[in-house]
Amino acid sequence: MPTDDQPALEQAIREKEESLSRLRGEMNDLRRRWAALSAPVANYTLLGAAGPVTLSELFGDKDDLIVVHNMGQGCAYCTLWADGFASVLPHLERRTAFVVSSPDDPATQRAFAGSRGWPFRMVSTQGSSFAHDMGYYVEGEGYWPGVSAFRRRADGSMVRVARDFFGPGDVYNNVWHFFDLLADGSNGWQPRI
Repeated sequence: MPTDDQPALEQAIREKEESLSRLRGEMNDLRRRWAALSAPVANYTLLGAAGPVTLSELFGDKDDLIVVHNMGQGCAYCTLWADGFASVLPHLERRTAFVVSSPDDPATQRAFAGSRGWPFRMVSTQGSSFAHDMGYYVEGEGYWPGVSAFRRRADGSMVRVARDFFGPGDVYNNVWHFFDLLADGSNGWQPRI
């Protein structure tokens, strides 16, 4: 049975939801402005399943590319995020090229992706400064998970138009948002491989 406080709390929740939506729109506007000022990125050579592949080749016939920066098979969190990408891949690929990168070698990636049923392309950043240059590898700290979005311009140059980091509660993994609806939240839940 509703209490006298419930309507006020429901109104406060709606206001916060509207505020979050407005802030997200403002952040996306800032990202677009940042993208307009971005300098071209190098045409990095990464390691794909069939051998070396350049960043420009990853675009295929698309002008946009999303590269997920995954920490590799030992990270349960990165595995959880990648499991979620598998389900939305057909929708993403209708709009953009999509690839998951990690420091694992291609054979390790292939075996782990096969064990998880991942249908997306993977590339290894081994032997490349790509992860470091994009801000997802820091000397002394290691790899960080996240995502970079790239645009290929008419002249063939490529620019990074946005980036973001992954972590519990971000907008890239819905598991945490479902847990947020529970009475005690995630209650210390941790992903497992």
